[in-house]
Amino acid sequence: MGNMKKNIAVTVKNLHIYYRGLTKTSIRSTWSKKTKKIELFKALKGVSFEIEEGKILGIIGKNGSGKSTMLRAIAGIFSPDKGSINLHGNSISLLSIGVGFNKKLTGRENIYLSGMLLGFSEEQIKEKEKDIIEFADIGDFINKPVKTYSSGMHSKLAFAITAILETDIMLIDEVLSVGDKKFKQKSYNKMKELISDEHRTVIIVSHSLGTIKELCDEVLWLNDGKVVEIGKPAEIIKKYDEFMSK
Repeated sequence: MGNMKKNIAVTVKNLHIYYRGLTKTSIRSTWSKKTKKIELFKALKGVSFEIEEGKILGIIGKNGSGKSTMLRAIAGIFSPDKGSINLHGNSISLLSIGVGFNKKLTGRENIYLSGMLLGFSEEQIKEKEKDIIEFADIGDFINKPVKTYSSGMHSKLAFAITAILETDIMLIDEVLSVGDKKFKQKSYNKMKELISDEHRTVIIVSHSLGTIKELCDEVLWLNDGKVVEIGKPAEIIKKYDEFMSK
């Protein structure tokens, strides 16, 4: 072995995440003496993997396989019920529609709110504010409450904030498929520029296997909350395609 020590950016060990839901009958039975058990839905069941610094990992799997749950857990939105996630001191941002905006506040105020949630100081956000507003390109809506936004505007602003306020680790959830054609191209180009930084680690969840194949170094295939396989994009996508066409 040489002296090349690999820097690990993210370590996920035996991760379990459960959702607690009431069964339909349990609502009625709360009035009776019998108490129904709360039903546990196991979203992730013992997922383990590591990503090296600077690598781009794609996560694929059919709907309900735990992909978005995985990203939200790494982002710290969900706490593990079992297992652990170690970010090795890296700053992290989640780019996902509908996460982290206060609908009553204006777009401009949300830039500051989101930035602070990502761990940036007011000073650092102020430096980038103009670039974010320019990239989002939503005109006067930047000074209107986010609840008045179309989903396209919402995603443009979310993308602009995460793309301009650069963190060590970026988590991207299906976000390249939103906005108009022109913005899609702009965000795709920005994405490529961001992930070409050799120190930035990226995890992408997408149904677009073409995007995953083109952008990623490795692919993690989840099914029913468990890891099926992790490996080279072309190889894993081929197996996944075969599995899906059965």
